[in-house]
This record gives sequence, C-alpha cells and structure tokens, in this order.
Amino acid sequence: MLSEQVARYLYKLMAYKDEYEVARLSLDPQLGVTVEAEFGPGATVSYRLHPPVLRALGLRRKIRLGPWFRPAFRLLRAMKVLRGTPLDPFGRTRVRRLERELITEYRAAVEDLLARLTEDTLADCVRIATLPDLVRGYERIKIASVDRYTTQLHAALAALQATDAHRASNQV
Repeated sequence: MLSEQVARYLYKLMAYKDEYEVARLSLDPQLGVTVEAEFGPGATVSYRLHPPVLRALGLRRKIRLGPWFRPAFRLLRAMKVLRGTPLDPFGRTRVRRLERELITEYRAAVEDLLARLTEDTLADCVRIATLPDLVRGYERIKIASVDRYTTQLHAALAALQATDAHRASNQV
C-alpha cells in the first residue's frame, strides 16, 4: 500500500506540465480527432497561453494563438531534450525550480518514512506519502499549494519523529 502511494505521488510530482508538455499535448493527433468529433469537420483550435517571456514583460493575461502557432509547438516539442539542463530557457523560473525541488524533497521524505516504517507507523507513513495530492494548479496557485504541502509535510514528519522518540523512550 505504501509503495503504491509513493509510486503514484512521485509520478505526479515528476509529470508536471511545463511548456514542452503543453506543446506535446497540443500536437497530439487525438486532439484533432476529438475536436472534429465534438464540433464537426473543419473546426479549428485556438490556444490561450500566457508565455513566460510575455509574463516577464508584464503581460497579465493570456493571449489567443491560432493554428498558425503549431510550428512553434513543434519547435518546443523538439526542445524537450533541454528540460532540466542549464540550456533550458524555461528552467530558471520560480515555478520550474520549485517543481524540481519538490521531487528531491519528496524522495528525501520517503527515505525518512522508510527508516521509520513499522507496523505501528504504516498508516501515518501512507498518509504522509499522499500529501503531494495537495499540489495543484499553475503559477501563483501552484506556489500557494506547494506552501501548504510543505507545511503539512514538515509537520507530519516532525510528528512521526516525535512519536518514534516517544516509543523509543518507553521501551527503555
């Protein structure tokens, strides 16, 4: 049960939707099939995006991009190999750095849970392993949800550590 939760939530943290993933999803042939099935032949797709470059320049709203933007999506999809490298043009934003830090923090928390895992702590360990479910949204919303997650994670790990210390002192 713990291993299933760890696998589920580690995947959730690792599968964040960055610019490369948005491009890949936007180019998925199934999208065209779905749009045509729902809206009829000849229906076109437009994309409402808030590009990081424009956001950095002060644009506060999304812009509408039509089918003409697909070549840019193809370029972004090809640039996926840059993800996580020093050459990643999107990797320096606060949200992207935070997403990478979450993965490292969660792995460390899982190591801590495994070190404390007993029959008595299993339920607490499983509950703690599911905390990444709190991480949702994009940009400001995601940052706020990460703050809630981090607060709850640290409190839960501290409580588990205190419980372990209390059990250890009672066994002496």
